[in-house]
Amino acid sequence: MVTGILIGAGQRGMDVYGAYACKYPSDFAIVAVAEPDGTRRREMQRRHGIPDRLAFASWEELLSQDRLADCALVCTQDHDHAEPAMAALRRGYHVLCEKPMSPSAQACVAMARCAGESGRTLTVCHVLRYSPFFTRLKALLDSRVIGDLVSIQHIESVGYWHQAHSFVRGNWRSSRESSPMILAKSCHDMDILAWLTGETCLAVSSFGSLKHFRKENAPEGSAPRCFDGCKITHSCPYFCGKHYLQDEEWYSDTIRHVVALDGTPEHIVQALKTGPYGRCVYACDNDVVDHQVVNLQFTRDVTVSFTMSAFTYEGSRVMNIMGTRGQIRGDMEKNSITVWDFLTGNREDITIRTGIGGHSGSDDALMRGFLRTVETDGAYTLSSAEDSMQSHLMALAAEESRLTGQTVQLAEFQTRALRGIPT
Repeated sequence: MVTGILIGAGQRGMDVYGAYACKYPSDFAIVAVAEPDGTRRREMQRRHGIPDRLAFASWEELLSQDRLADCALVCTQDHDHAEPAMAALRRGYHVLCEKPMSPSAQACVAMARCAGESGRTLTVCHVLRYSPFFTRLKALLDSRVIGDLVSIQHIESVGYWHQAHSFVRGNWRSSRESSPMILAKSCHDMDILAWLTGETCLAVSSFGSLKHFRKENAPEGSAPRCFDGCKITHSCPYFCGKHYLQDEEWYSDTIRHVVALDGTPEHIVQALKTGPYGRCVYACDNDVVDHQVVNLQFTRDVTVSFTMSAFTYEGSRVMNIMGTRGQIRGDMEKNSITVWDFLTGNREDITIRTGIGGHSGSDDALMRGFLRTVETDGAYTLSSAEDSMQSHLMALAAEESRLTGQTVQLAEFQTRALRGIPT
């Protein structure tokens, strides 16, 4: 059995990685927790039988102890990943770090360097690498069924409801407090594009903005809070009461527990009346984009175009992959892949079998892979700290391009990042 400590008992830490330990207690056990929110800390203790002496209000307290387990799971907020992750590596833990590594390019490079120097592994939670859909796409590309890869068009449909929850009202609404959207939401996509191509990104250009969720777009009759005199709740697609109390299609118990930990309608209503998730989407302190496009130039003349948009009904990822001898189209939401052969004209339709759970079963697959990494002391790994650093630099370079209007050369961008790190 692998043992772990949990730093940050938020939704991912408690309800995804913590839940894995509950489902597979013979494979993984969480033996200590650090979480500043006392309610969440005590809930982790209850679920995992963690004694008071191994429950801490801060990661500094936890990591000041002698090494307590085989691995550390760092699931704090974006700006708070780098320090505890590197401290845990130096303490001798293998580390699973929630994405993104950090909003700072310097910190991303420092984390990869620290992993190499510590002799421990740093695995960033790029769950798409473990998904049956992208695993199959990778196998098809590696088999050269469409010849040499030429270009990829990739669309990430965020979903209007997801944008409102996470990136307008929620923790990832502000690039200053968390990360820019291209990093917070789409570092998954930068990573998967680098993985699928098998090439090195050379240059990035990007455009995008916060178009809709702005104060000047507030409809007449709206109010600062949905439950505070708003006169258009019946006609607003972003009415919080609809999202959190009515829409079973979109909002699972997990999301409701983010709004109110016990998830009961009474506590949800109270949280919506006073907390962040009850705010009008046109009256929040959000600044991250709601749509963005990114162009990427890779080695061997491979080009990629990426589009992210909030304004979709479903949350999905769709790919069009073009090669010298064929074409592949895939839809992750529909679990479908189609392959065309230019020579024969043959068309193959592939239906992907997915697992149960978050990200089509990829959350559990990520945990199985990470535990294997720990058990083999790093001999098995699907994604290295260096790989994650490169894809994070792609995302951060895209944000710099969006803000400056200039194409960013990745080698020069990484050199600038290295200048800020002590040797």
